[in-house]
Amino acid sequence: MSVIGIICEFNPFHNGHKYLIDSVKKDGDTVVCVMSGNFVQRGESAVADKRIRAKAALSCGADLVIELPVAFSVSGAQTFARGGVKLLDSLGCIDTIAFGSECGDTEKLKKAAKSLNDSNVQNEINSLMQTGITFAAAREKAVRKVFGDETADILKNPNDILGVEYISALNFLHSKIKPHAVSRKSVSHNSKNSDGVFASAMLIREKMRNVEDYREFMPDKAFEVLQKAAEEGKAPSDYSKLEMPILVFLRKATAKDFIGVPDVSEGIENRILASSHNANTLAEVFDGAKTKRYTHARIRRIVLCAFLGIKKSHIACGMPYIHILGFSENGKQQLLPELKNAKLPVAVRASDFSSCGAVASESFKLECTATDIYNLTLPKIRNCGTEMTDNPVVIV
Repeated sequence: MSVIGIICEFNPFHNGHKYLIDSVKKDGDTVVCVMSGNFVQRGESAVADKRIRAKAALSCGADLVIELPVAFSVSGAQTFARGGVKLLDSLGCIDTIAFGSECGDTEKLKKAAKSLNDSNVQNEINSLMQTGITFAAAREKAVRKVFGDETADILKNPNDILGVEYISALNFLHSKIKPHAVSRKSVSHNSKNSDGVFASAMLIREKMRNVEDYREFMPDKAFEVLQKAAEEGKAPSDYSKLEMPILVFLRKATAKDFIGVPDVSEGIENRILASSHNANTLAEVFDGAKTKRYTHARIRRIVLCAFLGIKKSHIACGMPYIHILGFSENGKQQLLPELKNAKLPVAVRASDFSSCGAVASESFKLECTATDIYNLTLPKIRNCGTEMTDNPVVIV
């Protein structure tokens, strides 16, 4: 029996995710998912609450879903990957980490990950960064120059890049977990096209918010979970509901409010603030602040982190705990007993965090704030405090 780890957002869970689980889960195997909470890497709210998304995953083959804390889930690829891998490694029972990949070739991804530690590549990156381009662009160009096109082309695709980061994180932690790439099916990341079975999560989110049919792109059980949530006013989340509060925050903010915010450097906070004083929408803020080095996604994350109160210290202090969002009957029988040997404190309910230490308590406090704010984005606004009262999802 193998225990397979998957780092994910499931925003929302769709046929591609089911394909990934089915591709790696054999008879007797179990699957542990480390999933982003209520805010995601795009720098916006998840389309449905984390426990709803966990329920969809557990209904479709996952056995245990653990939350990736918000400070990590709204970070760039390296921090996102390291946070997820750290959680999987801390469980002490994961054999393999599986992930979707455009190339689907684990060995090529390993080679690309190794190339990033080459001193010649590092020197070339530092030189290219002086020209003002993004780190991602500088890294790709540096690898192309030193290792050639085949390795550099791996760094052009979003899921391949995440795969490389997962492998790099495994190497960084000296983890015994083995990486396993699975070829993505048909539709590219963030594509607005579909093939009738597979569609990108972005297209599905768009259809959900436009009240268009999206059932064909999701497993029946996952669709039923999302549909019920929509009927109860719990989905889809509308991030635009936070636009005015964030604009108010930015108009009142000073550079001091961005001190210690992840990814802030080289005075980008001044560009964001200047842009916000000449903008009437968040899109205008992002457009005005964007530079060759700072992409839209990075600026969105910076603004969201500042608004939520996320600091570099929340990441620097390390992974604070293992927060279980839900489990299946198989997960209860096969995986929960294994967590007695976990390297981090385990929390199932809110009352568990008080015994996890000061760092964990501070991180959970941030999570509670993020959830209270997230609740304002739902069709039927939820009260504050739901992080303290919502129970883990149990699928039997």
